[in-house]
Order: sequence, then structure tokens, then C-alpha cells
Amino acid sequence: MIIWICLIIVPLLFGLYAQMRVSSAYSKNLQIPSRGQITGREAAAAVMESAGIHDVEIVEVEGKLSDHFDPVKKQLALSSDNYRGSSLAAVGVAAHEAGHAIQQKVGYAMMSFRQTLVPAAQIASPIAWGILSFGIMLASLLGARALGIMMLQVGAVALTVIALFQLVTLPVEFDASRRAKVQLVNLGILQSDEMHGVNETLDAAALTYVAAFVSTLGNLLYILMMLSGGRRDD
Repeated sequence: MIIWICLIIVPLLFGLYAQMRVSSAYSKNLQIPSRGQITGREAAAAVMESAGIHDVEIVEVEGKLSDHFDPVKKQLALSSDNYRGSSLAAVGVAAHEAGHAIQQKVGYAMMSFRQTLVPAAQIASPIAWGILSFGIMLASLLGARALGIMMLQVGAVALTVIALFQLVTLPVEFDASRRAKVQLVNLGILQSDEMHGVNETLDAAALTYVAAFVSTLGNLLYILMMLSGGRRDD
């Protein structure tokens, strides 16, 4: 029981905390306008322009915090609040996504590595959670123990792929935020005393990536302990 709490429940609670923190930080700084009144779209365009990037399309998408950069389509997607808004949160998130475009432009190694893992991670995700849920149930039944163990082994491999993808994602996200923060000040988009709101928003967002990795790692370790006979109900 103690091991289950440490590897499953604690990471789950950490993930919930991270989601609450990013939601709170984003909502708070979405209400604080930047002095320059530059929209997120304009900020992203300025950051990419300064890096000599002219072939990335900036588009508006639905949803909250649905912002992302697609290096294959060369498309930077911003949610409506960040595309049209001029808040500290909007400018910070938009510049962060532009930071990913800069990573592609300069050939940032970790981003390239992450992209090679995308297909494997997309395949592994449904396998991991679907097979593991069923595998744990079968492994607990005497008549289906062999099949359950086999499914757990497949699930463990899938979880390993996901964990590796999430681990590589961490430096990619941190680096994009670093690039964004530097450019926002250097280009005069924000003043240095406005950066607190940007830092708060982007740091909270980064925490969600850390929480996702910790949760996956906890699940993987728990499954490996089950396979090795190390599960205890103490």
C-alpha cells in the first residue's frame, strides 16, 4: 500500500496541483494588460521575425491553452485569448510558441530528437493505458495470470516510450520559455517589470510537463515491481 501511494497517488496529486497552478496563473495574468498593447499574434510574429523566420503561419484555434507549434506544417497555433489578447499571459504564451519555431530554425538537438519520438509516443499512448488497465486485472486472476503478465510487459514497454518522450520534452519546453523571455525584453515588447506575469504563467505551464513525466515514471516503476514480484501490500 505504501509503495502504491508513493508511485501512483502522490504523482497523481502532484499532477492535479500542477493543473490548478497553471490554470490560476494563466487566468490571473490574462487579466493584466501589457503596456505596449501588442497582441499575442503580433508578439509571436515579432519574435520569429527577429530570428529570421518568415515561413511559419500563425493561426487562431479554438480552446483554452490549446496553443502549439507544429514543426511539420510550420504552423504556430494560438488560442483566441492569446491570438487576439494583449495580456501578459497572452504575450508570454505566444512568445513561448515562437520559441519553438526558433528551436527548429537553429536546429536545437533536443527538439529534433523529440520529433523522432512523436510517432512512437502516439502509438504507445493508447497501448499503455488500455493494455495496462486490462493487464492488471488479468494478472490478478489465477486463470489468466500468464496472459496478464504478458500484457503488463507490453504495457511497460509502451510506458517506457512515453516516459522517454516526456523526459525529452522537458528541456524543449524550458528552452522555448527561456528564448521567449529574452526576446520579449530585448525587442521591447514588454518591460522588465512586466516579466513577473510572464514568468509566473510559463513556469506554471512547465510544471505540468514535469508532473506528467513523474506520473508516467511512477506508473512504470509500479508495473516493473509487479512484474518482478516486488508488489507488496504493506
